[in-house]
Amino acid sequence: VFQSYALYPHMSVSDNMGFALKLAKVPESERNQKILQAAKILQLEHLLERKPKQLSGGQRQRVAIGRAIVRQPKIFLFDEPLSNLDAALRVQMRIELAELHRRLKATMIYVTHDQIEAMTMADRIVVLRDGVIEQVGTPLELYNTPANTFVAGFIGSPKMNLVEARVTEVEGGNAKLFINGGSTLNVAARPGLNVGDTLTVGLRPESIGPSETGTVTG
Repeated sequence: VFQSYALYPHMSVSDNMGFALKLAKVPESERNQKILQAAKILQLEHLLERKPKQLSGGQRQRVAIGRAIVRQPKIFLFDEPLSNLDAALRVQMRIELAELHRRLKATMIYVTHDQIEAMTMADRIVVLRDGVIEQVGTPLELYNTPANTFVAGFIGSPKMNLVEARVTEVEGGNAKLFINGGSTLNVAARPGLNVGDTLTVGLRPESIGPSETGTVTG
């Protein structure tokens, strides 16, 4: 399923959805049955005779999804399918795609630059940068235990604050950090942390609140 829908403009919704089956010489009765099944799932029954130019963006995208459904694949590949839609329609289509996934029980590989889409729709997320896999995990695993500063800064809206700091004290399971700018911060110490080490501290915006006795200024 492509970002640009890739529908044949001279064909009806029904013909677009069944074209691959026609090329595969699937009998007409079976073809029509599969088209109707897909149209029912996607709420397109009343649009089967229309041409793509008579449809809204969301309806065109549903036709493109229907064209994939009729072939009953084991794996769907969605290539940024919602990026051409307006914000309200994107939210609605996310819900519909999640429902479709539950109904069809097929694997769906979904490519997106929109982290909200990834976090709300995915069972597992693969974070890629320059062709390299940075981390694989559930949305909450990526959010709570990012593998590196790229994943930490990428996942979350508003973004995580990444601050350079130096370890000034380590005692038991706690460490005191000196943050550039003059503030100090007490954190749980990970194993192997020593006085004088420099590191990057990640602070989620929702984890920070005002305090009368706090030492961090800003």
